[in-house]
Order: sequence, then C-alpha cells, then structure tokens
Amino acid sequence: MSAKEPSSDRSLLRDFLEIPYERLEEMNTEVKNARLARITSDEAREQRVKYLTDEKRIKAVTVCFTDLEGRLHMLDYDKKYLLRSADNLTFDGSSVRGFSQQHESDLRLAIDWTAFYWLPSDVFGPGKVLVFAEVRSQDGAPYHADLRARLKAYTEAMYLKDGTTAQFAHEIEGFLFKGRDAERRYDETGHFDFISTGGYYHSLPGDPLRRFIDSAAEVQRAMGFGNEKDHPEVAPSQFEMNFAHAEAVIAADQVQLYKLLCRQVAQNMDMSASFLPKPVTGINGNGMHTNISLLRDKKNLFWDQQGESGLSAPGWSFLERILNCAPDICLVLNGSVNAYRRLDPHFEAPNQIKASANDRGSMIRIPLGNERSARIEVRSVAPDANPYMSVYTLLRTGLEGPQPDAAEVASKRTRTRFLPDNINDAIRLFKSSRVVAELLGEGVQTRFAEVKQASAERCPRALGSLIKAAEVQFHHEITNQYLWNKF
Repeated sequence: MSAKEPSSDRSLLRDFLEIPYERLEEMNTEVKNARLARITSDEAREQRVKYLTDEKRIKAVTVCFTDLEGRLHMLDYDKKYLLRSADNLTFDGSSVRGFSQQHESDLRLAIDWTAFYWLPSDVFGPGKVLVFAEVRSQDGAPYHADLRARLKAYTEAMYLKDGTTAQFAHEIEGFLFKGRDAERRYDETGHFDFISTGGYYHSLPGDPLRRFIDSAAEVQRAMGFGNEKDHPEVAPSQFEMNFAHAEAVIAADQVQLYKLLCRQVAQNMDMSASFLPKPVTGINGNGMHTNISLLRDKKNLFWDQQGESGLSAPGWSFLERILNCAPDICLVLNGSVNAYRRLDPHFEAPNQIKASANDRGSMIRIPLGNERSARIEVRSVAPDANPYMSVYTLLRTGLEGPQPDAAEVASKRTRTRFLPDNINDAIRLFKSSRVVAELLGEGVQTRFAEVKQASAERCPRALGSLIKAAEVQFHHEITNQYLWNKF
C-alpha cells in the first residue's frame, strides 16, 4: 500500500491568528483606552510581551517608524526573535532619506508598546500584529529627526505640568484610481483613470468607489479609530472617511494607519488610493484639515460662548500665533512640489493667511461648535505632510510662537496675505526662519530643507498649469531608490 499523499490544501498546515472584526474593534479600543488612561511603558510592555508569548498563532510583528518627510517604514520581525531582541533592534539609517549619513548609519528602534494594533487578517494577512516604534541614536538617546518621539515627549510634558492634553482630528481626503501602483506607473502612462465621476456625496451603494469606502471604513473601525462618517468628496473618485478626535500622538499614528489601510484595501481591489495633494489638473485637490483643541480637567479651553465666533481668548491667541508664523511653517504643512498646486484659489484653496468662520479660502476656519466641540481647523495642511511634524509644529507654534500685538493683528486683518505658491519660496522662508530653528532645531531645519530641495530640483521650477511627471515620480511617498538613482 502506498503512503498517503499529503493534502494539497496548505491551509490545513497553518494555524495563524485570525480575529473577527467585532472582536478586533473591542481589542484595539481597549488598548487605545489604556493609552488615554496613561498606562506606563513598563506596564504596556509586560502585557504585550506576555500576550505575544502566550499566543502561539502569531508569526510576526510589524514594527513601524516614520522618517523625516513622513514616509511610513515597516519591518517584519519574527515573533520569537523580537521577544529575544526587543532591546537591540537596529536598522540602516543611511538608507532612509533625511536620516543619518553613511558614516553614522546604524540607528536603533525602541518599541512603543502602548501603540499596539491587531490587524484584520483578510487585509494584512493572518498571524501579524503591528506596533509603532521610536528611533534612537546609537547611544540610545532620542534621534533628533524622529518627530514622533519629540511630539510624544512634548505632550507628556504638557500633561505633567498642568493636566492639559492636545486633541487633534484629521479629515484626510484621497483619490481612488484604476489599477494597482497607478502613481508609480505615472511616468509611463501620464495620466490617472478615475473609478467614479459621481462627485460630492454621489455614489451608489454597489459602485467601486462606495465598495472601497465601505471596506476601508470597516478596517479602520476594527482598528479602533472611532468612525464618524464617510462619503465621496467633490472631485471625481475622491473620498473622505472621518473618525473621532484623539490625543496628539494617537491622532498622528492614525493618520499613518489610515493611509496604509486605504492603500492596502485599494490594492486588494486592483485599484490605487492616492494622497497626492493635486494629482489631476482642473479639479479639487486633497487636503488634511487638522482640527485642534486643548482640554484640561475635561474642560475645552477653546470654548467661550461670549467669545468672537464662540472661541475663547486662549483659542484666539493660539490661532493668531499660527497665522503670524504661517509663511515660516508652510513647508512643514505642504512639503512636496505637488502640494502647491492645491493652494490654488480657483478650487476652494485655503491659501489666505487669515481666520474665518465661513470663508473656506482661509488658512484657518472656526467651525460652528459648542462646549464639547469648539476647535480651530487648519485647512492648509496637505495629506502628504509628516503628521507628527505638522501636529508638533502647529501645537508648539500655537502655544509658544511669537504673539503679534493687538495693533499688528488689526493691521493684518485688513490686508489679504497669501501662503507661498511654490515650494522654492516655501523652502527659502523655512530656511531663514528663526522661529523654525527654535522650534525644530537647526539640525532638523537644515536636513528637512535639503531633502525638500532635492525633490524641487528634480522638477520644473515653474509649476505651469499641467501636472508634470516628475512631481509624481519624485514625490516622497511614491518614489523608490531605483527611480532616484535614475535621475
């Protein structure tokens, strides 16, 4: 009798972790609530290490960090190796644009065990979990170009001082295009193909754009985002999915996860999710409207029923400091060549350096609110901005930036001032700014300007009216080393 043939169904050989969506939401929300309750790093580490040790169906841990420009980097570590080596994770920083030089290439990763996520297995594959990490220098000190670690330290100091927390909510717009890797193939095709041309709110339940939005919303709900609403946006094939506000670091983490899950869901559907600020000529671009408020003792510090537009005096001071520094920090909020196409007044562009309750051309809008929801909305942020850098910059500028006096505020309100309309002017203002040097440090100021100048020099200096292949091909979220070396 011949030996029994092995089963051709490989799934019988595997038993990797797969968790139903409802349970995923409960687990991720529980971890998020523990972060909000200020679980210590040691407590979180003990809990997560025990879980990983006990849960035999996990094969790998995806460790994430963000570089200076805002690209999300992911390293998959075998679970058993990670548990043995969590205190000695290193990577080659010289291969990450904007990080270390070749002669000082080795950098370390310090896992932030409080920022732990279970992933939907049908989207990201079974048997994996994800955790964020901070970048450290060779001696273990926080790495100066890791804005996540800097934001975390700053907000922790705020809370320890007087219990103040910074609340952020991002409204991130994106486009959905036909075919995988549509952006990477742009230099070959020269165009993007829309999935839908329905427009604002117009999409039937079963069409491709709505199916994508529904699927991506299910994933973000399962990851504990706290969904609020989702819909097609003004431009063809454009979408927006809103989720609840959160404390600063959590909110910035969720920006990175939002773009990651949208791209992965789209790829699984043979489409591409794009967060280029202005991928198509002649239609509205993508923004990342950033809503900000401050909370202390459960009281919204930006609310004053008697204040102008319902905003308190501290809220107005916060807002005016940002407006005062707007030209200096514009490069942080709009860090790509393509981002300056979005600042076009013909398409509801938030390019005017002013605040308004109604005018959507204003850099800052004051939404209608109440004691719970009063906030300011910075509309000039592009979706390709480094979320940690933009949140940190807006927060510190609003709290510590130079405060214009009453006469200066009144004078500026009577004049129409505009943000830079091209990246070269934005780089020049950024490089010469003492405010930026004090905010980010001269080292980060210099290095960020250098990497942005490198992108600018690969693109035509004059934007013109049509999208150029170079501004897509050499975009920091899209390009790879191969393309840069071909230049």
